Amino acid sequence: MKIVDATLEQDVTFANEMEKVRADFPVLKLEVNGKPLIYLDSAASSQMPQPVIDRLVYYQTSQHANVHRGVHYLSETATSEYEGARQKVQHFVNAREDREIIFTSGTTDAINLVMHGYGRKFIKADDEIILTTLEHHSNIVPWQMLAQETGAKIRVVPVNDAGELLVDEYEKFFNQRTKFVGLIHVSNALGTINPVKKMIALAHMHGVPVLVDGAQAAPHMKIDVQDLDCDFYVFSAHKLCGPTGVGMLYGKASLLESMQPFKGGGEMIATVTFEKTTYNTIPHKFEAGTPPIAAAIGFGAAIDYLLTIGIDEIHAYEMELLHYATELINELSGVHVIGTAASKTSVLSFVVDGIHPHDIGTLLNQEGIAVRTGHHCAQPLMQRFKIPATSRASFAFYNNRSEVEAFIAGIYSVQKFFSR
Repeated sequence: MKIVDATLEQDVTFANEMEKVRADFPVLKLEVNGKPLIYLDSAASSQMPQPVIDRLVYYQTSQHANVHRGVHYLSETATSEYEGARQKVQHFVNAREDREIIFTSGTTDAINLVMHGYGRKFIKADDEIILTTLEHHSNIVPWQMLAQETGAKIRVVPVNDAGELLVDEYEKFFNQRTKFVGLIHVSNALGTINPVKKMIALAHMHGVPVLVDGAQAAPHMKIDVQDLDCDFYVFSAHKLCGPTGVGMLYGKASLLESMQPFKGGGEMIATVTFEKTTYNTIPHKFEAGTPPIAAAIGFGAAIDYLLTIGIDEIHAYEMELLHYATELINELSGVHVIGTAASKTSVLSFVVDGIHPHDIGTLLNQEGIAVRTGHHCAQPLMQRFKIPATSRASFAFYNNRSEVEAFIAGIYSVQKFFSR
């Protein structure tokens, strides 16, 4: 199969810099089935660079202790590093105050915190919650649970054939019963970038708060929660070169203060008697028990690492890879890209005539190429496109054009295998 030249211009200097960055990722030296690993599954979990690994090791070997209240050296050091990581996240999303940043175990945990803390307190029978067809299951199931518990109703914004939300339809959904909007910033299944700032403004015209799921946006573009004016914003560290088991919830301070705690235990209290408990101030009110200290510090180190490269530079380079891959995959007959929105991040979801996505993933793995196959925790979206699943390649700044070419050649080889 012939690989065609890309027609899009590429910043060669920056591409060369990205090649140097690849050396920071030990896993890229790995061989799978005797072939160099080509990792195209960063939308599920990105890889971790050596500086973040080193930071985690340093914490565990030189700084480890429980945080807050301890007066000894290690506790004070760990507390300083943990709260310092909170400030790094604050600046990363441009929150007004560090107390507006809650550490969670990830995006899913953060959404559940808002559902329990805000939803169960303020959403009642016959109230309406607006979601979108593009949502990940983690921003569907918690609200379904709330609706079943309270008698609230869920309304779903449709998408067009390109995988773009129908914002005009969304605007029509609002009425006096609308009490909440849950909105994904970037579709994990299609890569669609939603016009969240416009959609937040429309919701606020009706006095309705908005939670934005930024799990797929934060690794690829600048996030400014003050500019978006969102009420809640959530994402996970492991999708932006950090460790698993930690994420963050941004919430406007006034809303966080009005919410009930999600979990009870140590640290989230001010006073406890058997008759009554009073709660701590934010953010500690929502961080019961020993928090993910090492992971949060690693989270901060990952942010430091990304900022040394530059978020705008990362976005531009990843878009070059996406455009190149899209151009090449469109040269293949019998291959169909699912999700062709005008505004996308570096996700390429596709189906191949006559071949199940799991078979595609299995055969690509034999060539050392890692892609994700399945419904991507977005079954309602798959139903919208009348398909059970897709294969999904997701690109990061540590990928390069030769890997894109190998990926396309791999799809062609899969087709040849099944045509024998």
